[in-house]
Amino acid sequence: MEAVINPTPQQQCFLDTNGLTADYLAHAQKWFMPIIGEISAHQKNANRPLIVGINGSQGSGKSTLADYLKLTLSESFGFSVAAMSMDDFYLTKAKRQQLATSVHPLLATRGVPGTHDYHHMEQVLTALRAGQNTAIPRFNKAIDDPFEASQWTQVTEPVDIIIMEGWCWGTPAQSSDALADSINTLESEQDSQGVWRRYVNEQVANHYQPLYQQTDMMLMLKAPSFACVKQWRLEQEQKLAARLSADDDRSGLMNEQQIETFISYFQRLTEHGFNTLLERSHAVWQLESNRAISAMSRPKEFS
Repeated sequence: MEAVINPTPQQQCFLDTNGLTADYLAHAQKWFMPIIGEISAHQKNANRPLIVGINGSQGSGKSTLADYLKLTLSESFGFSVAAMSMDDFYLTKAKRQQLATSVHPLLATRGVPGTHDYHHMEQVLTALRAGQNTAIPRFNKAIDDPFEASQWTQVTEPVDIIIMEGWCWGTPAQSSDALADSINTLESEQDSQGVWRRYVNEQVANHYQPLYQQTDMMLMLKAPSFACVKQWRLEQEQKLAARLSADDDRSGLMNEQQIETFISYFQRLTEHGFNTLLERSHAVWQLESNRAISAMSRPKEFS
């Protein structure tokens, strides 16, 4: 039985922001503190920032984990931490529409590699590793466009730890043979020639894998199957809607049918990650269908 923890003011703010109860803290202490301890021990005598990558399917809790790591490493261990999401580097609607016109219509929808500003991602990582001031972008999913630059997160001091979370972070490119057949209705009906999936794969190989290779510690929240992702993603959208005020723009929000279509864009690389990321990860937490952690494994040694 997990112990009851009385939250500090900072922990309570974290819980309120993420819509969690204090039970999460006991859960996190059990499953995540061993990794936090290793990060802390490693960074005590380190001469450069540590990059921690978090992979997890949509709705798996990777953003919450990133927030918890940042809070605990800074509050309890005194480290300066920058945490960010691949989602915040999505291209604008206008730029994605340009890709939709010049490459393939499916690229109008944010999500897959090729719909991020990977040049900007590289610039931010480079600046953080060099101890330079930089701004981390923020993407507004309610309107499907970035926030104004004035609302980005400013980093004004050198950081000890950099956390990058993303649904496909660390997932390698597929082989040409693996791209031959469609894996769902979206691909068979809207990408029957494989143009979209080949383009996405090329982006992974040429532009994303060099970013992934900067990761020092790879963590994974592994869903039991892709079938769980729809419900998790629906709950995520409902949480987003609940946080908006009556006056906020909700034009980017999706209903259940739209979400079912939307997650089809993610299926190929999510399932490829299930098959390839285990051996590349320093810690893997196995999730149940209700997102509770049932086990933790350490496939790769961290040093």
